[in-house]
Amino acid sequence: MNFSVHAVLLYSIVGAVVLTYAPFLVVGFARFQSGYDQSAPRAMFDKLPDYAKRATWAHQNCFEALTIFTAAALMAFVTGVESDWALFAAIAFLISRLFYSVFYILNVPILRSLMFAVGSLSGYVLFGLSLLAVN
Repeated sequence: MNFSVHAVLLYSIVGAVVLTYAPFLVVGFARFQSGYDQSAPRAMFDKLPDYAKRATWAHQNCFEALTIFTAAALMAFVTGVESDWALFAAIAFLISRLFYSVFYILNVPILRSLMFAVGSLSGYVLFGLSLLAVN
């Protein structure tokens, strides 16, 4: 199956949105095991196990990364970037964000930081390619 760069960019945005909510599945599981209180969902944060707290923080960080990546991918889409680098950057972003959450939840800070750097670099590559495409 051959996907165009434009299709990969758009699909990667959808994938990034889905990955934003993946860590929250871990939080939901922990809430269920901790006796979720529907009337005070935020109050039970302190009662969650450490891995679930880290999953919450990973979930929140995903929103921050999503805004930058979405802007970069849409810029590449709008400017007509047709580069293998764009394909690589979009796919690298998705893979790095998946492993970012995994390493955050498992409390492996050095690998989490590495995945954060790869994801950030992926967005910067898309920004750079977009700026080159308009000149």
